[in-house]
Amino acid sequence: MSNSTKAMRAVRGISQSLSVVSMLLACGALSAQNEERPIRNIVLVHGAWADGSGWKGVYDILVKHGYNVSVVQEPETSFEDDVAATKRVLAQQDGPCILVGHSYGGAVITEAGTDPSVVGLVYIAAHMPDAGEKESDDGKRFPSDLAKSAAIKKTPDGFTYIDPAQFHELFAADLPDDQAAFMARSQVPNFADNFSATITTAAWRTKPSWMLVAGADRIINPDLERWYATRAKSDTVEVSGASHAVYASRPKEVAALIEEAATHAR
Repeated sequence: MSNSTKAMRAVRGISQSLSVVSMLLACGALSAQNEERPIRNIVLVHGAWADGSGWKGVYDILVKHGYNVSVVQEPETSFEDDVAATKRVLAQQDGPCILVGHSYGGAVITEAGTDPSVVGLVYIAAHMPDAGEKESDDGKRFPSDLAKSAAIKKTPDGFTYIDPAQFHELFAADLPDDQAAFMARSQVPNFADNFSATITTAAWRTKPSWMLVAGADRIINPDLERWYATRAKSDTVEVSGASHAVYASRPKEVAALIEEAATHAR
């Protein structure tokens, strides 16, 4: 073999090696880019005795940061209706999403979160039942101030609401008087049986979850929120002094946790 032929083969070998290295570097960069790219779709689910308007502060922050945010308006007429309303919005997403639930909405996202579009679950001062469990039974583990009060009223046809005179102190103590008064007078009555719905499949068992504990919650005992998070091995943050209405009173902290989920959920 001539020296020129050997030289050509050496050059060809170096070129092939460089191509492989370049390809590996490109794949590595693409993989890193994919790992760093957050999920862009966020779906927010409100809790009992409320509607989607309480998410406005969180919505504004997330939209400003480039997220596509949808707010579910559950009718609260039955647990099945609320899960269906959530899945209806999930079906409108154009890719993977983070599903967020407040209060009773946590039970809703636990059931609806099995949808394949959901890649992460965020619980904001929320219930987080397991399969075969009921929110009402879980609440007995650590009774709340609401449960010990006589503030829950019921309509003749079986819908519950919080006595407007006690709504501010129990539900939204860290909100201004006028905002709490508006929320009290715009309550969405929740059908009583909703709290006793049995979870069939718990999405948090197979998908990553995050929990925000409201340190001064009087609707759900903060110890129950901590217990839920420990059981599910959820990434957890606690907002000291926050009421049950933390999603409205502390939108920055709530949005920050949702963005953390969107960045790390896969």
